[in-house]
Amino acid sequence: DGQNLVTEDVTVVEGDVATISCRVKNSDDSVIQLLNPNRQTIYFRDFRPLKDSRFQLVNFSNSELRVSLTNVSISDEGRYFCQLYTDPPQEIYTTITVLVPPRNLVIDIEKETAVEGEEIELNCTAMASRPATTIRWFKGNKELTGKSEVERWSDMYTVTSQLLLKVGREDDGVPVICLVDHPAVKDLQTQRYLEVMYKPQVRVSQNYPLQGLTREGEPLELTCTAFGKPQPTDMRWLRVDDEMPQHVVVSGSNLLISNLNKTDNGTYRCEASNAVGKSHADYMLFVYDPPTTIPPPTTTTTTTTTIPTTITDTTATTEPAVHGFTQLPNSAEELDYGDLSDSRAGEEGAIRSVDHAVVGGVVAVVVFAMLCLLIILGRYFARHKGTYFTHEAKGADDAADADTAIINAEGGQNNSEEKKEYFI
Repeated sequence: DGQNLVTEDVTVVEGDVATISCRVKNSDDSVIQLLNPNRQTIYFRDFRPLKDSRFQLVNFSNSELRVSLTNVSISDEGRYFCQLYTDPPQEIYTTITVLVPPRNLVIDIEKETAVEGEEIELNCTAMASRPATTIRWFKGNKELTGKSEVERWSDMYTVTSQLLLKVGREDDGVPVICLVDHPAVKDLQTQRYLEVMYKPQVRVSQNYPLQGLTREGEPLELTCTAFGKPQPTDMRWLRVDDEMPQHVVVSGSNLLISNLNKTDNGTYRCEASNAVGKSHADYMLFVYDPPTTIPPPTTTTTTTTTIPTTITDTTATTEPAVHGFTQLPNSAEELDYGDLSDSRAGEEGAIRSVDHAVVGGVVAVVVFAMLCLLIILGRYFARHKGTYFTHEAKGADDAADADTAIINAEGGQNNSEEKKEYFI
């Protein structure tokens, strides 16, 4: 086989180093030279006629001419020719492609401060890149979809992406990120933090009683907390659809009723407001009766002729249902454990009495049945009679002996009368 030239295309980022290689297969010491896109000789064998010092010889041999080009710019882009002086001469070309990353990445936001519920516009611009960039949007870790436009200036591209975003209170302080996808650069991004104003978020908490029912005669203390942007400046308590009782004490965010009564029942509202708007939270109060003591259990005993039975009846009061923010009382604290122990002891004694009575009754019934059976059998055997039959020939009384009686018998034994004897 004859000599063959081999080379590859080169892609390089602006400002980096490009390496051009002209290789010869099956070389026979023929001359190799490298030419630029203007067909000017860069290297003839290992000699450089071109005065551009950015070109440097990396390797020269009978089979390869390798040259480097430093600080590559867009003007260096194009076709470079490898020539081999054979008969006939051979020539192939390699293409240098120069990538230019975006020179600037900027986010413009329509409003520096937005109000919850508003739709704002953000624009991200990637200027002077080659090729055109792809812009992606993120809000936190969530990717969003924008609309891009591309403008070309000479050999450069400028890309602008628009994002329309409806903001809420949860978006306050969240970064909006503009990320660029480009072969010349990695992880190029810029971001802006959202600033969102929102009306207060109000919450009412019960400080006392911490647990249990709100009962007549006991105190009640409520606290109102509100968060917003800007922070609420006005906070007040009121009673829904009624006037606030005169004995209610309001101190800033706190509401205190020192002695509850049933006229205090109703809905109490805490309102808070800021420059964005007003919000409220409600507390429904229901005052219950004072706690009562559980009476001791009572026991009633009823006895029959066969099975004694003990019946224990224990009565207890039941607490009413809970409304609003109040909670059910702790039953373990209000029950009388001594009364419950007495009740359990009475029930256990009654159960044991019932068991003994049942066993005794069953035994008595069995004994009585056996006695009745013995009496019936005795009477039956006492009245029973035995019977047997004898057969004698007629005329036996008049005969002198037995033989004569048989001979004189009328009709023989079959016609003889039966004589029966009974034994008792």
